[in-house]
Amino acid sequence: MSEPVDREPAGGRHHKPFDDTADVPVIGSEDVLAAPVNPYSGPPSAPRPPARRSPWNRPRDRVVAALILVAALTGGLLIWAGSESRSTISQTAQKGQPLPPAPDAVPGSLTELWRAPDGAVPVPVAGETTVVTASGGDVLGRDPLTGAVRWQYSRDLQLCTASRAWTHVLAVFRKDGLNNESGCSEVVELDPDTGHRTAQRTGSAQLGTRLVSDGAYVTAYGPTLLNTWRDDLVETVEYGRVPALVNPGKQPRTGCSYGSVAAAAGQVGVLERCPRDQGDRITVLQAVPKDSDQPEVSYSQVLPGTSAQLVAMSGDNAAVAMPAQRLLLIYGPDGSQIAAYPLDLPAADLARDPAGGVASTSVTSSNVYWFTGSKLMALSRDTLTPLWTLGSALGPGVMFDHQLVVPIQGGLAVLNEQNGSTIRTIGLDRHGYTGPVRLTAVGPVLLEQRGDTVVALR
Repeated sequence: MSEPVDREPAGGRHHKPFDDTADVPVIGSEDVLAAPVNPYSGPPSAPRPPARRSPWNRPRDRVVAALILVAALTGGLLIWAGSESRSTISQTAQKGQPLPPAPDAVPGSLTELWRAPDGAVPVPVAGETTVVTASGGDVLGRDPLTGAVRWQYSRDLQLCTASRAWTHVLAVFRKDGLNNESGCSEVVELDPDTGHRTAQRTGSAQLGTRLVSDGAYVTAYGPTLLNTWRDDLVETVEYGRVPALVNPGKQPRTGCSYGSVAAAAGQVGVLERCPRDQGDRITVLQAVPKDSDQPEVSYSQVLPGTSAQLVAMSGDNAAVAMPAQRLLLIYGPDGSQIAAYPLDLPAADLARDPAGGVASTSVTSSNVYWFTGSKLMALSRDTLTPLWTLGSALGPGVMFDHQLVVPIQGGLAVLNEQNGSTIRTIGLDRHGYTGPVRLTAVGPVLLEQRGDTVVALR
């Protein structure tokens, strides 16, 4: 094989051997050959910085990320576990079918359709197509004819009370309120026919509370505090010993306790017992004061005695029972006494304040009916003047099938509203129950509240 032959480069010049001792050419010197210029290229790009290392490539970083994720999941789980949603069952329903029409007159006999626990309700509650029962922590909507449950709202809290208000049902649950005071602070408004929740609030209602309404506003009674709400459950006024008081000096009196409460025509009346007064005191407040920070008092009048009971309000008048004097006093819009009527009642009827601070009354288009404990007294709705009295009653009356029906011992009495005369009586076996009875009618069904149980009759 022939040896390779060095060829001359083009141009006839010989290669020089590499001399590392030669001077380094300087840019711009003649010894440096200019590089060919591309007329379409831009300026030379800046050198790229070294690529950043991902913060999650190191084992330590991945451990930290995992710990953050676990903490977030744990916190979310704890919040969910302690939230209201976690402890609430809400099963709604469509509105039920219209009920059969009520007959023109109360039938000659009534048969029990069903019964159910109803311990949190002082008066039976019904919507247009549903009966609502409340017991323990459960509020249930039932078919009026069968008692079958149509909807359910349940909490892991005990009910304090429940009542019909406006066109809704208010359910008040026991839970500590402001300053951790024991009370009934959870209030829920429900549609009685579907169970849909329409409003909710956290308040400061006290233990033992009952609700009283004038049709536009609802007041929660407490032994030292009254709370009044409008129909979206926004509080319009607090009266009495307000927890977590922000603006001191706004309450008219301090240190008073309350015996009974009533409401009418945008006003709330309360029977007060104050340390410096010689007798009890009746105070009437505006349900919506001009100044939202303090109650607006229409009048406050010391009564001529103690152990009084606020029976009812109607229009601008208030009826107060005075047991020692055996009188029913009527007070006008300015707090002046405008009438007094004798009371022929057993001493036991007025020996204590009414349960929950609310007298056992019902209202029709004509009269106010007051169950004293042993008798039923009919008062004129316009003036609260006593009209007639019925002995052997077990509760106030209601309109059922276009007639006034009153629970009596052994059954029901159908009465003439004008004079209290008996049209007829209906025998009814209450299976040994002899206590007070409250009535509500829904379509052709009459509901009797017998202690902690509601009974449907037709």
